[in-house]
Amino acid sequence: MSEALKPNLQQHFKEALIDCEFLRGEVTMTIDTDHLINVMTALRDEFGFSQLIDLCAVDYSAYGDSGWETKAATEQGFSRARDVQAHTETEVDGYRFAVVYHLLSIKHNQRLRVKVPLSAEDALIDSVTGIWASADWYEREAFDLFGILFRGHNDLRRILTDYGFVGHPFRKDFPLIGNVEMRYDETQKRVIYEPVSIEPRTLVPRVIRDDNRYHQEEN
Repeated sequence: MSEALKPNLQQHFKEALIDCEFLRGEVTMTIDTDHLINVMTALRDEFGFSQLIDLCAVDYSAYGDSGWETKAATEQGFSRARDVQAHTETEVDGYRFAVVYHLLSIKHNQRLRVKVPLSAEDALIDSVTGIWASADWYEREAFDLFGILFRGHNDLRRILTDYGFVGHPFRKDFPLIGNVEMRYDETQKRVIYEPVSIEPRTLVPRVIRDDNRYHQEEN
């Protein structure tokens, strides 16, 4: 039934559609951000997707980077783990971020994934809280962790990190040690923030071993 949904979506949203695919029993459609509200409203009212069950963001800046693949010990050996890994900010097909919506139609027993790409310079998208109230905290989480702004959200503030937190921790260029550290100062009798004092390092396994349990037997 979900497979039959794909041609209907392609016909109905052909002006807004960037891509539409059917994979592993579920349809994923990629749309332009300018058409987001119209498309989402139609999906709720005309296609019966009454529930937004999840909303998340993705950072594609290191997509396709194979620098972490270590199938065997190299000349660098384990000392590679002490090297500070350089971050290269790249975009995939002209965008760095994507906001992904997971929709559910109880009436038709269908699920749908909607992806909206965003560039690094313009990580701004319309809020869908007026369509699904459940988007409220999801959008706050995407703002907190990825720095994506949701136009029209009436309470866009951090939800998981501290109010004094610096940066967005799920971005690929966010340092693993963070930007600041906090401690309780006995003299001032309060919590204070200071620059990070620990040494930056990235730990990677020396050898990543293949697991024979997941090898298909050859006929």
